[in-house]
Amino acid sequence: MAKRTKKNNVIEIIILIIVISITIYNNLINKSLASETKVDGKVEVHFIDVGQADSILIRAGHSNALIDAGDNEDGPLLVEYFKSLGIDSFDYVFGTHAHEDHIGGMDDIIKSFDIKKYYMPNVVTTTKTFEDVLDALDGKNYKFSVPKIGDKFSMDDINFEIIYVGEDESDLNSTSIVMRMDHGDNSFLFTGDSTSKVEKIILDSNIDVDVLKVAHHGSTYSNSLDFLKRVSPDYAVIEVGKNNTYHHPHDIIIRRLNNLNIDVYRTDQSGTIIMESDGNVLDIKTVKTNTNG
Repeated sequence: MAKRTKKNNVIEIIILIIVISITIYNNLINKSLASETKVDGKVEVHFIDVGQADSILIRAGHSNALIDAGDNEDGPLLVEYFKSLGIDSFDYVFGTHAHEDHIGGMDDIIKSFDIKKYYMPNVVTTTKTFEDVLDALDGKNYKFSVPKIGDKFSMDDINFEIIYVGEDESDLNSTSIVMRMDHGDNSFLFTGDSTSKVEKIILDSNIDVDVLKVAHHGSTYSNSLDFLKRVSPDYAVIEVGKNNTYHHPHDIIIRRLNNLNIDVYRTDQSGTIIMESDGNVLDIKTVKTNTNG
């Protein structure tokens, strides 16, 4: 049997090193490519000035989603605003919970636009506002859907995830739909009026985002320090009415946000806040809109 020469051994070692190097390089490239989220278009998120109420419009190409619809008086103004943007339909509409400052204008939205999917918590109230929403849905032969924690769905390049939804009729704020939205590397957390009790429940969920819609108009009822640290947003948006009788947002919450170096935007100071995402960078502008009834 022929003996292996030192030269052959050296060549084999060199070949082995080359093969290992190529493998490592390919793995690094594949990992890098997998970590990049490709998106085709831009997305706009409008935190609409509806005074002491909530309404958020999400636009992606020709697709639209709506989270809440302000007070009763805001409904007709929101219809005008959306139509001025060329909107005639919504892929998704969410009534985060059954309080008037979130679903007051929802009957006008339902009557005025085609809606593919309407979501709300599985909670029934006897208020006229809530009954108006049910009547509007019935008038269009729409059925509402109740989201479940962990549900995921998409719209164009946007991915949504339901983080929380409750069923406690004795505390409607705690039934609020909490939802995460991702567009490329940009992420948002929409909280309705979720309470500190809910915040404790979802503390270990997928809630680390770039933009936080501050819950309950910036009250101490929500927005615990542990929660804000866990979310660790770059930006916080507070939908709130000027000189409101609740004194929202509370000073302690503003200080808390400032101490965490979070940039704060408020509809009572800036009007409607529009964030445009290209999947990487967020561009923020504020405009005055005739949407506060």
